[in-house]
Amino acid sequence: MPEATIPYGRQWLDDDDVAAVVEVLRGDFLTTGPAVPAFEAALAAATGAAFAVAVNSGTSALHAMYFAAGLGPGDAIITSPLTFAATANAARYLGADVRFVDVEPDTGNLDPALVEAAIDERCKLLVPVDFAGHPAEYDELRALAKRHGLGLVADGAHSLGASYRGRSVGTLADASEVSFHPVKPVTTAEGGAVLTNDAGLARRAAQFRTHGIVKDRSLLELDEGPWWHEQQHLGYNYRLTDVQAALGTSQLAKLERFIARRRVIARAYDEALADLASIELPGRRAHAEPGWHLYVIRTRDPELRRPLFESLQERGLGVQVHYLPVPYHPYYRSLGYRRGEWPVAEDFYRRAISLPIYPRLSDEALGRCIDAVRSAVLELT
Repeated sequence: MPEATIPYGRQWLDDDDVAAVVEVLRGDFLTTGPAVPAFEAALAAATGAAFAVAVNSGTSALHAMYFAAGLGPGDAIITSPLTFAATANAARYLGADVRFVDVEPDTGNLDPALVEAAIDERCKLLVPVDFAGHPAEYDELRALAKRHGLGLVADGAHSLGASYRGRSVGTLADASEVSFHPVKPVTTAEGGAVLTNDAGLARRAAQFRTHGIVKDRSLLELDEGPWWHEQQHLGYNYRLTDVQAALGTSQLAKLERFIARRRVIARAYDEALADLASIELPGRRAHAEPGWHLYVIRTRDPELRRPLFESLQERGLGVQVHYLPVPYHPYYRSLGYRRGEWPVAEDFYRRAISLPIYPRLSDEALGRCIDAVRSAVLELT
């Protein structure tokens, strides 16, 4: 690719972010200090969730969330095939199976109309994925979960800062996972969190991130003295460091500005590309305010996707495809999943190209992206 490639996503770090990290580096605690609870409090305030449990990656957050929601061997989750593999992997870590259900053709989110047919006595959790930052249809999914006695936990890795019917992502499910990878709405370099209004769920997630160890004397089974602690669950070392938490708190202060810029970029793409008949623009429901983690166009003809992708790369755009359906991966094929079972998601994948969208994308670079897409599409069609 050309040297001046514009990536599909990247972080935006300012001097105040650097100063926040340096302050921790010069302090007494690099980990298990005060910066983590401060970050959790800021995250809860930013989303409206009662509790935030910070961990060292989005995948860890999914794992902790599923554990806290009671998922275990012999259980199953229902989720979308159009997601990063971690959504399914975290269930497999706990010995659970994964039921993939097809998606809506406009948003790429789990289709509530198809969920009920996949539910049986083994299903424990319904796991919508907020694809590209567009919230799933939570009211319909909540009704389904309630009717069948399922937990509703969300993969909100893309959607921090988004809202659904005026309600913030992080408050729409029993628990929601968010991610702080550098291409996400805000970053801690690597990191994630579980957001919930359920105190018990938050407590179990917090125990899980620290080897399952409990120190709260009110929760101990025995108490032999002030040094006593107990491992009550098989947990993991999923702790976020104070260094990362300080960066996250600084970044959260800019969340609204970052999301506003993403929305400006999405509108610019919408307006500039609307007349190109051979591509389809992202769908958006009127009752949702997406966070626009991704801006995914789709070629109307699947045969156009590869030449268009390669042409955009040649023009200096670091385009990407989101996502290779999870059941396509060799590991999942080895479990018996086969192509052709999710026609909408598979068609979505065959036609999808993610264009650059991130807060620091300048107007000049955005114009270059638009010109590249227009010229490539017109040249190829």
